[in-house]
Amino acid sequence: QVQLVESGGGLVQPGGSLRLSCAASGFTFSSYGMAWFRQAPGKEREGVAVIDSYRRAQSADSAKGRFTISRDNAKNTLYLQMNNLKPEDTAMYYCAASADRLGWWSLLPSTFGYWGQGTQVTVSS
Repeated sequence: QVQLVESGGGLVQPGGSLRLSCAASGFTFSSYGMAWFRQAPGKEREGVAVIDSYRRAQSADSAKGRFTISRDNAKNTLYLQMNNLKPEDTAMYYCAASADRLGWWSLLPSTFGYWGQGTQVTVSS
């Protein structure tokens, strides 16, 4: 049974940092592209960053320079280090897995077949 379990969300002040984690099980983690998405109330789910099995990564413009995606294949865990957080980063953050080696770079939700339940990030003073 595939499971993706996110953790590390919470309330943080503007300018602060958080590190999200996603523990994966039930599939060959090292073979999958892994990504973080987020969804704010009333908005569509958007891709934040994606990383392949060789740790090559790509980020959305909103994340560049502030967020870093990484993975530990030995621990079957995906991470998102978020620095200099802004109120507009407030959202539910989801990790997702894709077997589509070309499609995962698009960061389109439709190319990711496995999803976690999400962890809430709130940036507010």
